[in-house]
Amino acid sequence: MKNESLQNELKTLLGDRISISPSVRNTFGGGEDVFDPILPQAVVFPENNQEISSIVKLCNNHLTPIIPFGTGTSLEGNVLGIENGITLSLEKMNKIISINEEDFDCRVQAYVTRKQLNEELKSKGVFFPIDPGADASLGGMTATSASGTMAVRYGTMKTVVSGLTVILPNGEIVKTGSRSKKTAAGYNLTNLFIGSEGTLGVISEVNLRLNPIPESIMSAICQFEDLESAVLTAQQVIQYGIHIARIEMLNKDQIEISINYSKLKNLDLKPTLFFEFHGSENSNKESIEIVESISNENGGSKFKWAVSTEERNKLWQARHDVYYSVKAEKNNIKVYTTDICVPISNLVEAIKFAEVEIKNYGLRAPMVGHVGDGNFHVAIQYDPKDKNSYKIIREFSNKLIQKALDLEGTITGEHGVGIHKKEYLIKQHQDNLPYMKLIKKSFDPNNIMNPGKIFD
Repeated sequence: MKNESLQNELKTLLGDRISISPSVRNTFGGGEDVFDPILPQAVVFPENNQEISSIVKLCNNHLTPIIPFGTGTSLEGNVLGIENGITLSLEKMNKIISINEEDFDCRVQAYVTRKQLNEELKSKGVFFPIDPGADASLGGMTATSASGTMAVRYGTMKTVVSGLTVILPNGEIVKTGSRSKKTAAGYNLTNLFIGSEGTLGVISEVNLRLNPIPESIMSAICQFEDLESAVLTAQQVIQYGIHIARIEMLNKDQIEISINYSKLKNLDLKPTLFFEFHGSENSNKESIEIVESISNENGGSKFKWAVSTEERNKLWQARHDVYYSVKAEKNNIKVYTTDICVPISNLVEAIKFAEVEIKNYGLRAPMVGHVGDGNFHVAIQYDPKDKNSYKIIREFSNKLIQKALDLEGTITGEHGVGIHKKEYLIKQHQDNLPYMKLIKKSFDPNNIMNPGKIFD
């Protein structure tokens, strides 16, 4: 580590919970994205809020950048290392602080993962509904404003986070929000930190709203002759007002990859919708009848039901494993992913545009979508040694992003901006950027918190 004074101060504070090992620095040099890792000067492993505060104060005094790091599953370069900075791993902040099932809320440290939390909650009759593909940390999910397959019913992290503990760039520890159902007390600082990607402070604790486990959960698969019919079905289901828990789309390329990777059976190589219904047995029965009717009108196949809990879990695990299935299909490849989100009435046009442009560029691009809320993802394999491939993919991405903006959508529904989408943020929010930068400068005048992410 070049700054020996800072290194010695951190060693005094943390003992052996600071590492300058190249292998550790490489592990914490980036996320699940297309970028090669950038090794920080060191990685530190605090165990509580006060230690994080002390680390941040030291780094601020030495003008040394800090990258907060959870499970490292981000996809847009959000946690890419900085050569002259340190990475602050939150992996020792993994305790569930409290569960209040009677009030449907809980408080967790930042590294608690969604699966860990739901394992603890299942005996209490409640669950946490936000489920991105990876078993991400809840602090990281907050920092990137994550969502997932159940956003159509239960919302996103912005919906379920009611309060935070954040360590600011000057080392001050602040608590935002409250456990109450609503508040009118001043500015909404909680939502300011949600989606801030570690650029305003280190999120160390999260207060979350929970939901009762439904009486009846039913999952089914329906397949279609073309992608447009599948997406139109999803659009009509939402417009009809059905309270469905999930509608997930996999295009023909993706269902082929998922069949092989996740060992799915009795499926054709056709565009596919995964459905899930939450509610009472009677309400689910009514919803299913309407959704089956809409699907039939659009040429959908007979529903194939996941009869057991094991089958249902396998089905949704296959959906969550989509990124890893694409990545595992070939050796020595990278996967360029991008996501956009548009108003539901414009979803068919957006996906049809993507499908046509993919063919025009001669790309094979698995597509998946949280189509119930207008959000879909494109994942494109490429050889990192072939610079022309990346250039072509980026051209396609540029067109898709512009189409999303033309359709009054957004450049990212849930991945965040990181490094990869900075130029796109300028397109979407050019008038907002000066004010975002003012906020950043107000919180972080020395620009030590994850600098270079979201904007320059």
